[in-house]
Amino acid sequence: MMSRPEGLIDGPAAWHPRDLADSDWLRILPNRVLSQLDAGLEKLRDTPIRDLPRLELGPTFDEIRREVLHGKGFVLLRGVATEGRSIEDLARLFWAIGLQFGSPLPQNAKGHLLGHVKNLGLRATDPNVRIYQTNDRQFFHTDSCDIVGLLCLNKSRSGGLSSLASSWTAYNEMFRRDPELARALFEPIWTDQRGEHAPGSNPWYSIPVFSWVRDRLIGSYQRKYIESAQRFPGAPRLSATQVKALDLLDGILEEIALRMAFEPGDIQFVHNHQIFHDRTAFEDDPAHPRHLLRLWLTCEDDWELPEVFAERYGTIAKGRRGGIRIPGLETTVSLNP
Repeated sequence: MMSRPEGLIDGPAAWHPRDLADSDWLRILPNRVLSQLDAGLEKLRDTPIRDLPRLELGPTFDEIRREVLHGKGFVLLRGVATEGRSIEDLARLFWAIGLQFGSPLPQNAKGHLLGHVKNLGLRATDPNVRIYQTNDRQFFHTDSCDIVGLLCLNKSRSGGLSSLASSWTAYNEMFRRDPELARALFEPIWTDQRGEHAPGSNPWYSIPVFSWVRDRLIGSYQRKYIESAQRFPGAPRLSATQVKALDLLDGILEEIALRMAFEPGDIQFVHNHQIFHDRTAFEDDPAHPRHLLRLWLTCEDDWELPEVFAERYGTIAKGRRGGIRIPGLETTVSLNP
């Protein structure tokens, strides 16, 4: 039997959007901090992006980082100007800010340390396509990292809202409505790796949607990938109870989600272990397609994870866990998707 809480849970991670003001999660970066960033990066102009050192930027990012790891679990930073700046300059700035939170991880089988969230004309119905490569809705999910960072280069013509939901609040709502279905999500469930796995290994991994470690709830979820894992004959079948539990969870996530629109220059950081995130479907402006840069980050001082996460994360050791783990994978920083 997997460890689990005996009832409702409380803490800053158990937030509901009705209780939040924009000022609770939106941070305007001070001009002095932006000037520090620009000055620091100017001195390192000849240093490749992946070799940039962590800049000392004072207490501003220390406070923001604490909020992401030990508070509500997310923040939206605003104030970065994009007009007249090249994608390389913005990537360098984003990388430098990301290093304030953790170390970058490879995000796909190409070894990309800098990801590109952009519609490549692919469809999510293809089981070997990652949904971020489409303009389809992503649905609530978590990624293989500790913190997810996104920088908006271009926004969509319509749609493309970011949706965030507290996994703690979702669990509490499930427990109030049907404790047995809430408990069912503490048992292992099988999720498709979408073709990004080591040769000879299972094309799926098995992790509960909810785990309970040192009085903290840890979430791991992607409903579409759970369903596509059923295409493999060796993957255990979903039970009727599991399907009911997932249906209840999805309905609750729709009710408790906070939705925000990105503007060019906005940077969002999300703590992957306490937030389920989603993106609505969108329509592009053909002249300026929606384009976000993404970082997957691992942290030396993040929450402890259960051993079952090692199958997906490669290890549960802090500062080394997460990313796409394929033997011999060469990592790179690409300015193209």
